[in-house]
Amino acid sequence: MPQHIAHAQLAPIQISVINESTVLTDTEVIPVVAALQKQVTNDFRPAWGVDAELTIVAKTSQPPTGSWWLVILDDSDQAGALGYHDLTSDGMPIGKVFAASDLKAGTSWTVTASHELMEMLADPNINLTVFVQNTNTTGTLYAYEVCDACEDDSVGYPIDNVMMSDFVYPAWFEDFRTPGSTQFDRTNQIQNPLQLLPNGYIGVFSVTAGTGWQQHTAQKTLTDTRNRGTVGTRRERRSTPRTQWVQSLPHRKISTNAQQYQQRLQSIPRKAA
Repeated sequence: MPQHIAHAQLAPIQISVINESTVLTDTEVIPVVAALQKQVTNDFRPAWGVDAELTIVAKTSQPPTGSWWLVILDDSDQAGALGYHDLTSDGMPIGKVFAASDLKAGTSWTVTASHELMEMLADPNINLTVFVQNTNTTGTLYAYEVCDACEDDSVGYPIDNVMMSDFVYPAWFEDFRTPGSTQFDRTNQIQNPLQLLPNGYIGVFSVTAGTGWQQHTAQKTLTDTRNRGTVGTRRERRSTPRTQWVQSLPHRKISTNAQQYQQRLQSIPRKAA
């Protein structure tokens, strides 16, 4: 089936990939960034009209002014300790990948990186929604998240032997579409608009119930996103008023914090002994 073209393509967005994780070396990250670049340019851009150029920032270098950041971290605690918050120090979008958390959970950090990158490109300000009107007085807002519906590792796909996240096409948000009438996701496993694959979910906001953002899961249950979103994630930020978002520290300060963080980690075994 032909891909659904979203809109005219824009100039590539500059994205700095920053590896602050203690569980991944830059050597392990480099081929993943190459695969992410191919996914953005070859798969995501034709469907969504958005392109990006990814550049790995060396440990001793500074990310270019005005670039968006994709930061690889251990977990949300490390993000706070180093000073990575809701926006870059320039006030630009930021995506966070918690590699150690994925390794502990037995999930793929590369799929998470792909997920975060695609969603940052589709909705960088984490404020876009699609309104589905149920009756003349009721309706539901759907979060404009392009990977949540099909985020499970089992439905991802490989690029150069690196697993990437599946992602939905614009048609997924168009409830007038009939089953099987067009392509709804990259791997063509979704057959209906707004369909959730196993372990998939989507943030929903009833405009009449007044219950705030909730998670609609593939199991047809609703969960309050404030109890589900890890600090620093897109789900957590979507439910946080924009006036409460915090800019990250300048990268030079973060580099100092990272060195101190590493020293504290190295001292823990000696103390335990």
